Amino acid sequence: MRRFILSLVGVAALAVAAIAILPSLISSDWVRSELGRQLSAATGSSIAFNGPVNLSAFPYLAVVAENVTLSAEAQGVTAEFAEVSGSVALSSLWSDRLHIKQIALDRPVIVFEEKPADEAAPTTADSGHETGSGDTLPALVAFLERSAIESVSITAGTFIRRSPENPEEVVSDVELTLSAPDIDDEFSLSASARMGERSYETSFTISTLRSLLERQPADVTLAVEADPAPAPGMSNLEASGQVTLNANGSYQIRGGEVEAGEQAFGLNALFVPAERARFLVDLEADRLDLTPFMDAAPEASQFGAPAADTAKTANLQFLAGFDADMSINAAALTVGEISASDVSFSAALKDGELAAELGHLGIDAGSLAASVATDVRADDPVFRGRLASKGLDIAKLSALAGQTVPLSGALTIDAGFAFRGLDAQAIRKTADLTGTIGLRDAAYTLPGIADETMREVKAKKITARIESLAKPVRLAGRLEWRSKPVDVDLQIPAADTILAGNLAVEGIPVRLQLKMPDASLSLDGKAALPGTYAGKLGFSTADLSAFLAGLGQSGAESIGPLAFNGHVDAGTTSVSFQKATISVNGVEGAGSGSVEFTTPLKITTALNFDELDLARLAGAQSPAPLAKAAKGAEPADAPLDLSSLRSIDATIKLNAKKLGYGKVFAGPVATSLVVSDGVASLTLPESPFYGGHVVASLKADGSQPEPSIALQASISGASAAPLLTDMAGFRYLEGALNARFDVTGAGGTTKTLAKSLQGTAEVTFADGAIRGIDIADVYNNLVRLMSSGFKQDDSKATTFTELGASFAIEGGVARTEDIKLVGPLVRMTGKGAADLAQSTLNFRLEPRIVASLQGQGAEISTDGVGVPVVVEGSFAAPRIYPDLSDLLKNPDAALAKLKDFGLPIDKLPIGDLLNGDGAGAAVWDLLGGTLDKALKDKAFKQEEQQLSIKEIIGGDPAPKPDEAAAEVPPNEEPAKADAPTEQPANGTEEPSEEADGPMEGFFKQLLR
Repeated sequence: MRRFILSLVGVAALAVAAIAILPSLISSDWVRSELGRQLSAATGSSIAFNGPVNLSAFPYLAVVAENVTLSAEAQGVTAEFAEVSGSVALSSLWSDRLHIKQIALDRPVIVFEEKPADEAAPTTADSGHETGSGDTLPALVAFLERSAIESVSITAGTFIRRSPENPEEVVSDVELTLSAPDIDDEFSLSASARMGERSYETSFTISTLRSLLERQPADVTLAVEADPAPAPGMSNLEASGQVTLNANGSYQIRGGEVEAGEQAFGLNALFVPAERARFLVDLEADRLDLTPFMDAAPEASQFGAPAADTAKTANLQFLAGFDADMSINAAALTVGEISASDVSFSAALKDGELAAELGHLGIDAGSLAASVATDVRADDPVFRGRLASKGLDIAKLSALAGQTVPLSGALTIDAGFAFRGLDAQAIRKTADLTGTIGLRDAAYTLPGIADETMREVKAKKITARIESLAKPVRLAGRLEWRSKPVDVDLQIPAADTILAGNLAVEGIPVRLQLKMPDASLSLDGKAALPGTYAGKLGFSTADLSAFLAGLGQSGAESIGPLAFNGHVDAGTTSVSFQKATISVNGVEGAGSGSVEFTTPLKITTALNFDELDLARLAGAQSPAPLAKAAKGAEPADAPLDLSSLRSIDATIKLNAKKLGYGKVFAGPVATSLVVSDGVASLTLPESPFYGGHVVASLKADGSQPEPSIALQASISGASAAPLLTDMAGFRYLEGALNARFDVTGAGGTTKTLAKSLQGTAEVTFADGAIRGIDIADVYNNLVRLMSSGFKQDDSKATTFTELGASFAIEGGVARTEDIKLVGPLVRMTGKGAADLAQSTLNFRLEPRIVASLQGQGAEISTDGVGVPVVVEGSFAAPRIYPDLSDLLKNPDAALAKLKDFGLPIDKLPIGDLLNGDGAGAAVWDLLGGTLDKALKDKAFKQEEQQLSIKEIIGGDPAPKPDEAAAEVPPNEEPAKADAPTEQPANGTEEPSEEADGPMEGFFKQLLR
């Protein structure tokens, strides 16, 4: 390049000499050939003037030549000039000072051809020899001392660089102006050019050429502008300082100042020109603001043309032509709202490989170190590096990204990274990361929760390991929420999370597992920041009421175990679910539905159940068999609150193979539960029911302060035994049941509601039996009954063809006066009551025996003394026994009955005894007053269901053996009984026919 510049200067000088010597040559051809020969010999290049050459002497000595070519093959330089012109002052003719007014090169095309290394070696050796032969600067100083150059210019020039390894590089639209009026005056150069789609403008000044050429410090200024900017914040550069030209050809800059992107640096630099130039630069800054450099938006062209397209292809190839070592030290650094201190940065550029290292970056929450490397020769450079930090403030880092996040704490990083390109969009698409990212002393604020104690999730330390941004990031560890541990396992696509452009709209895939002491949650779907989610959701808790209570919430007191699994689409105003399975209090269903978060809450669902138990669904525990309940224990009283119905507007379609309450089920059933204005309505269409059918409707009203219910039901052909057993544990009735119920009630607790029940009921049983007693057998075996007592036997039964009653329900008690039973051998009427609140019975039945089956269906006779049957006690364990008191209170009837028994009453003074005179008073007392007491107080033994005649006639039971012994006075023998008075223990076998029974023994005592 130096040889080429010297050649141009020589051309100008010889042209001026030619003008001075041959001002009036006649032959222009001779002028062209002579100028070409002289200039070629002087420059060592081949120069030819192929066009006209015009000379003039006034007002300046000037020459204008067209179509000039130059070839310096040794240096690999060829050039074509459309026109070359030069002029000198006339004073140059009589003085020793050459005053060049102008040298102008118009539309030059200059080609630099780089040869392969093996061909370039000799040239390099020759060049070295030439350089080593002497210093050319003194000669140049001597020339410039005798010269004045007002202007050297290039117009519309083109420079082309070719090499075997690289594609052709073209610098076009070159405009250059150089001025060196005196060696002791200011040297100035201004130029502009275009490289590809980018335009450059530069200006360069040297205070004096003498100082520079004599290797003394000289003041230098440089200004460069690029449009569009090669990198954000790099549209212009200004530099100044003192330059020294060293003996080895390098340039030293000391005490320089640089302004780039509105940033000011102190500059010390060394420039070593060579085949591959080298820069060594040290920059110092009191304050460095990188915010302008972080702006990825394409800048507008100075000429008004948008540069968006060119910004997308921004690269660092302008750095490929030289090597450099750079260090930057800044006392303070600012990036957006992030500030740092004591920043040290170094970079090395060699053979197109750039390596940079951020040695220290002090930030409020900690420090950051980083390194990066790339090949600046690439059209689309790839950057690879590493980030490390022991703690960065998350809030301030989010400000750098222009966002705010509900997360505080420190972010720890130890990760390698890679990305391609220089603009933000390209970085987001190509970035990759590997390593670990952690949180320390972090707190996350849950959105949409007002309670401060509930909305904060803490993490003492939690770490995420990243294999690649192409793979999900897995975050596993333990959090703390409401002072409770929460084990979390979170997987999210790192690329979508860290680099996505708009998470609020697009959302991110999420896989989450949360396990708490009292609940678990799983997500596998896509979530967005406003609070939307679509995907699978699973939630389970062993006790929902306790879980909500732990959250400070209420309203689910009746719900214990809860589980949900299904696909959910949740938004800020509604949520829908499909293909879901739901389990509430152990009741499992499946289906789909939606919930709109309005007031009241709007619910629409369609659910399928194998077994829908409304009792379990409402929170009722599986009841223990009533027969095992403690004696005298009253049914439990539980709160009844239907106020939550006011906040719901629901239509729930139900399909159940079995639907019922407790143990009582009907089905299959297809119906709908409708909740509106605080009232829940459920209509049960005709459905199979215990071998028959049932139709029912239920309304539960929670719109008033006191909840109420209304039930209507009609049962036809149901099997009574399993139905009554499942409904109330009552096992003593069989037959085909037909019934109608119309009941209403209100109350704040279950007992209050039961006590308020009122309405009507009609019940009939057909072709059935009463278990526990055979009334015909009672009449046929009165002797054994009176001697051994009555024992309730579930294997015995009183059969009937029809049993019916109508009930009036008031205050929770169902009363009837018209019990009617018709059977093959028995007729029976009765009355009594069933206390629905206490689950107890109290009925008295009046049976009559018929002589044969011929009387079946006839009117029941009430003549004579019968043996009533009492049914009393709890639903599950009623006592069913014959009442003998009326029989024994009527002496005439008793005498007739005893005669019917075949006893020898003609030998007894039975009339006197039973008429109450003399000794008869004692018998009367036994059969009268004492009998009543025995029947009422001791006649019934609940454990073994048996009445002993000893208790009926003898009053108090016999004392236990140890008690009897205690009552005998000391030294006295106990009185001997004239006849046996001990009765067989309850449940023992009856005496044999040879032994006297208790009744016969009693009458034998009377005969004596």
